[in-house]
Amino acid sequence: MVKSRFSAAAALIVAAAVLTTGCSAGGGGDATGAAGTPHKGGVLKVLAKGDLDHYDPQLTAYVPTYNVMRAIARPLVSYKASSDAKTRIELQPDLATEVPKPSADGLTYTVTLRDGITWDAPSGARPIVAGDVARGFQRLCNPVISGAQLGYFQNLIAGMAEFCAGFAKVDPAPAAMKAYVEANPISGIKAVDDKTVEFHLTEPASDFPYMLSLDSTDPAPVEVLDYVPDSPEYRQHFISSGPYRIKSYTPDAKLVLERNPSWKASGDPLRTANVDGIEMTMGVEGDAAMQQLQAGSADVLFDLAPSIANISQLKAAGDKKLQFVENGAVDQFIWINTKSPNNGGALANIKVREALNYAVDKAAVVQVLGGSEVAGVTNGIFGPGVLGYKAYDPFPSKDAKGDPAKAKQLLAEAGFPNGVTLKMPYRNLGVQPNIAQTVQESLKKSGITLELTPVPPTDYYANFMTNPDNATSGAWDVAFVGWSPDWQGGAARSVFQPQFTFTGTPQTYNYVDYNSDKADKLATEALSASTTEEAGALWHQVDQAVMEEAPIVSVAYRKGAKYHSDRVAGFDFYAQSQNGDWTNLWLTK
Repeated sequence: MVKSRFSAAAALIVAAAVLTTGCSAGGGGDATGAAGTPHKGGVLKVLAKGDLDHYDPQLTAYVPTYNVMRAIARPLVSYKASSDAKTRIELQPDLATEVPKPSADGLTYTVTLRDGITWDAPSGARPIVAGDVARGFQRLCNPVISGAQLGYFQNLIAGMAEFCAGFAKVDPAPAAMKAYVEANPISGIKAVDDKTVEFHLTEPASDFPYMLSLDSTDPAPVEVLDYVPDSPEYRQHFISSGPYRIKSYTPDAKLVLERNPSWKASGDPLRTANVDGIEMTMGVEGDAAMQQLQAGSADVLFDLAPSIANISQLKAAGDKKLQFVENGAVDQFIWINTKSPNNGGALANIKVREALNYAVDKAAVVQVLGGSEVAGVTNGIFGPGVLGYKAYDPFPSKDAKGDPAKAKQLLAEAGFPNGVTLKMPYRNLGVQPNIAQTVQESLKKSGITLELTPVPPTDYYANFMTNPDNATSGAWDVAFVGWSPDWQGGAARSVFQPQFTFTGTPQTYNYVDYNSDKADKLATEALSASTTEEAGALWHQVDQAVMEEAPIVSVAYRKGAKYHSDRVAGFDFYAQSQNGDWTNLWLTK
């Protein structure tokens, strides 16, 4: 029963989470966030290297995309833009009148839609209704391309697994898909009336309200059933529920948003929509983007960030427009391959794994990442910003510099007085080679030799780490990876489930089929908790239960560096995108 809660998610779910790790990181506030009085007007100029992952809310999973979705699509619940790390991860009602609470048995959540919320429909403004909410969930498992976050809902919402199984057999053409959706409701999602939706779950899930903040759960207007999901035709006829709508779009080149005349400020407690429009130019490289921001010819960044060199220069200049934000990620951490036959299967011995945890100089890795202002030490599976994160150190060392003497002692007790030699692949990209060499030097002090092997970054996850044969054959012993939660606040499930559970079906990013029955039991209790405080305490115990078995070395988290032009004010962070909230900032000139 315990393991059933953590059924294997589709590969796309965890792939999406890995994609976000490079774009999300650690904390700080905006020194200019409260400067001046907000006023309307102007066009916000955004620079991007690439395009959105999807323009269809049900399919989005790429962190930068959430800033565009914030402008054109609204979920039931969301977050308030804030420079305060605690405030910005507190769940707030968006389309809903309040954050839903569970029934006494934890299996039912009721959502009431607020007044004055509308679609920018072709025939004119039309109210968003409960049936639109149900339709959004139905579209998650369409037979053309399933939503990357489907796995969190498919077995949790009553009847959704059966609905999706039937949908998979439907001809992936608009007419057939529309007929199936309209004839087959999900039994666990009931539109009681136009303003009321009931969700019936198969088991308690205290984090369900947080999951409703994902754009993949956004309502969908009936018109979208006339198009293949996220097709060019769908994008051409996108119907907005946010303060902006798509005016024009050229793939991989330019996106222009204009005000949505159907949107009413009175029906939106989270967006002030100060700017008149948003223009995003794609195909821009990092250094060129920073030059444009500093010159004032552009305003904010989409999927770009200041480089370490940029950060050093901006810090030296005392530029207050440089800010940092946390998102709960642990990036970097080291997976330990307990399946490796190397060294006589040494890594299956917990004392060897504990020795690795004592041996790593985490402080040195933080310095490679840019220092304490842009990174910090971690010691568990959760990073700052996740409900359940608590600073603790199961393998303590002075100033997080490692304890070679303790590591040598544990290796000797495990039968390896002369140390071990381990294979470590690394991405040949950015600071990754420097991180690998730094760890190599620190482990040498404990008698652990690392043999480093560069792997092209495009192959590292897709072909090397996710190939189970590489684990069982001993192609690697230890490897650096990163992970970012799929939503904010109560997001512990999205860290624990894909990486640290095994029910018999391999998880793509649980590289060695690791599982802890103790952690599973505690996670089940956390998901049944009646308060966030109780849930947080239990998730911390999950963290401790996993680290008792030392399947990883938790090393560091990164803080996402953000920057904007002189004319931008009110640059407060939106938690989902880990970026300044375009729908609340304003232009001073």
